[in-house]
Amino acid sequence: MAHNHNHSIQSYNKFIIAGIFLNLLFVLIEVFYGIISDSMALVSDAGHNFSDVLSLILALTASLMIKKKSSEKYTYGFKKGSILIAAVNSFLLIAALGGITWEAIHRLYNTMPVKSENVIIIASIGIIINGLTAAFFIKGKDKDLNLKSAFLHMLTDALISAGVVVSGVLMMIFEIYWLDPVISLLIVVVIFIGTWNLFTETIRLSIDAVPQKINLNEVREYILGINGIINVHDLHIWSLSTSEIALTAHLIMESPVINDEFNKELKNKLHNKFGIEHTTIQFESTSSEDYCVNCDKP
Repeated sequence: MAHNHNHSIQSYNKFIIAGIFLNLLFVLIEVFYGIISDSMALVSDAGHNFSDVLSLILALTASLMIKKKSSEKYTYGFKKGSILIAAVNSFLLIAALGGITWEAIHRLYNTMPVKSENVIIIASIGIIINGLTAAFFIKGKDKDLNLKSAFLHMLTDALISAGVVVSGVLMMIFEIYWLDPVISLLIVVVIFIGTWNLFTETIRLSIDAVPQKINLNEVREYILGINGIINVHDLHIWSLSTSEIALTAHLIMESPVINDEFNKELKNKLHNKFGIEHTTIQFESTSSEDYCVNCDKP
């Protein structure tokens, strides 16, 4: 089994912790200004932003679960738990979008004057904090589903804050108060598309589907293109965690004698070409009782 483990999410732990503190600070600021300005909107938004804090805490928990060593009862450790956390995280984001949609529709039918100056100031702080936190995860979002979820959470709030600033300025100048909910709804639609893809991918991975970024037939053809390999069957590819991919396969060889160097080189090729971290290969000859030319063909 190859041991070139990809601990991408663990390398982001310090950013996750920084994001937790930054967003907690922003929640406290919103609650404070919401109370002194008698604004339920700010207090409600603070509750929404607290869901971002929970999302980051879940991402940190997933990172710790991936790091936890295996045991006699859990031979793969708790890596799979990171996929469940990613599913919970994406569900929280969808729920948050639902809350934003509900509030936006309510405001659309019940427009009222807004203290634009306070809105612009708080929203500007939100852009800085949420934008900075999203930037922490922009490189890791394609490597790990929990990092992608955290990125989408922060990006959602940064975009909503930006929309609020724009609408706040326009409301202050033209007193067009329906702009705020309309912009919020447009942002929700854009973010929901990416969030739904994330949610469906976590569900797929939870039942050991082939990861979205892996093409099973491409892997099969690549293996068959290596000198000495006649056929491949019982080829399985699944996710151990949100960032680690595993592969098992039976390979039919021209020669029954396989050296360690060939085995190591094959695993390195699969790692470098497809990002597969854990590879378990069973080598067989054409005379093997397990040999099956047509096995596992789609």
